[in-house]
Amino acid sequence: MAEKKSDNVSRRKFLDFLLGGSAISVIVGAIYPVFRYLTPPEQETAVVSSVNLGVSSNFKPNSGQIFRFGKKPGIIIRDREGKFRAFFATCTHLDCIVQYDQKEESIWCACHNGRYDINGTNISGPPPKPLPQLKVNILPEGDEVVVTHIEGGNV
Repeated sequence: MAEKKSDNVSRRKFLDFLLGGSAISVIVGAIYPVFRYLTPPEQETAVVSSVNLGVSSNFKPNSGQIFRFGKKPGIIIRDREGKFRAFFATCTHLDCIVQYDQKEESIWCACHNGRYDINGTNISGPPPKPLPQLKVNILPEGDEVVVTHIEGGNV
């Protein structure tokens, strides 16, 4: 009879262990997605130093266009006055690709409704920091638009 009692105790400990492990798994499974949502992803550095986007007449005033800058997407914007601005086109919140909103004249992230002004500064929503900027050069020969990485700039 004494053996039976020790078997019951070990079974109880085993079941307690299983229930405790299950509870911990459920808690971790619920907390991990929240943690990933709240922490912005690591950003890669661009390997490409410049990209030729064609002639400036291809870009209408108050428009934006996505382009490839190495492994990352970029966005070039031509404002109403004709001035060009370029940024890496990944939202600083969760790396969603941003787009230019002509009506609002701002950069918009559709994932969580984040907004940046025309200078790439975060103005609403969850993005924690401004968009990393790229430099736009208009070459005199051929009026070509070339986007380059800013020396010492954040990526």
